[in-house]
Amino acid sequence: MFEQLHTDLNGVAAPIETSASLPPACYADADVAGLERDAVFRTSWVGIGRWDQWKNVGDYSALTIADIPVIVVRDKSQVLKAYSNSCRHRGSLMLEGSGNAQTISCPFHRWTYGLDGELRGAPDMPECATFNKCDHGLVQFRAAERDGFAFICFDDATPDLDEWLGDFSELHAPWKMGELVTTRRLELEVDCNWKGFLEVFNEYYHLPYVHPDTVANVYARPEAADAVTGKYASQFSVTEGTGGLLEATQAYALPAIPWLEGRNKSGTRYTWLFPNMTFAASTEAIWIYEATPLETGRCRVVMTVCFPPETVALDQFEECSQVYYDRMDAALAEDIPALARYHKGLASPFAKQGCYCADLEPNVASFAFWYADHMRQAI
Repeated sequence: MFEQLHTDLNGVAAPIETSASLPPACYADADVAGLERDAVFRTSWVGIGRWDQWKNVGDYSALTIADIPVIVVRDKSQVLKAYSNSCRHRGSLMLEGSGNAQTISCPFHRWTYGLDGELRGAPDMPECATFNKCDHGLVQFRAAERDGFAFICFDDATPDLDEWLGDFSELHAPWKMGELVTTRRLELEVDCNWKGFLEVFNEYYHLPYVHPDTVANVYARPEAADAVTGKYASQFSVTEGTGGLLEATQAYALPAIPWLEGRNKSGTRYTWLFPNMTFAASTEAIWIYEATPLETGRCRVVMTVCFPPETVALDQFEECSQVYYDRMDAALAEDIPALARYHKGLASPFAKQGCYCADLEPNVASFAFWYADHMRQAI
């Protein structure tokens, strides 16, 4: 099977005008999903959200990424750390959900670790002559923050985050995204492959057909895709009003990001950070989606919306921001049924590779080229 997959993936390559789309097996086959887990998620800098999920010392989240249970926590030096959520005694999960804790304690036998991952307490173990706490710290993964986003990487051979991102910070500098604050975070599950969810966010082709009465007429035809050096793709489009609101609710527009200038105030930039995080940088806000696989046909999605602190302080913010959130929900309500149909079609044994519209799907194609390269190398 993988031999045929390799052959099919060879057809996924620049230029976009002649490239095939990803093989349906990349969306619907469980064996391919296992290869993808190892070749893509376990070797990449995976986006895990905004920095302000972990504002304070001890703020933590227990996540599962690529079937690896992980603890993300802000340590006493205000550095974001990531550890294996597996006790060094007998391997139990230690934390669940999210919260704040000054130590990481295993509920099974009460082994306790500091926020630096070092073992602090192990009841009765000092009686064992060969036991040394220094040998039993938590397994640590690479974690880093850039431009307000947080990332984790499981592979020490992967280049550092700055090399991974390339010119990402330079292209998005006008928005000063690290200074924006989260005002909404929503988690949901969607009946489609994780790649499909991110694809639909990154292409303009579907707008007049899936969103004819909501956001289709807000966006002009997009500009050419930007030439970038990092593991991401980006495309800008001028908007009629703001892309953050429905056509019928533009009167609720909040002020533009105070430091935004020039053409960036006239539209929305859509960016896909490979592999799993995408966002729209608009005139007055950014909204972000993370997507990670649960099954071949089901994914976990996190939506985050961020505004400048100056905007959040306005008297009308609560009322107007809710109209923005309603716009996000309305677009999702239209996208989700389309994505379910998309996945069911891809799961057909007779589904074939398609092609890309060069002007309207360049972000999708750029991801496909990157993904296909990773998968070919792993076969």
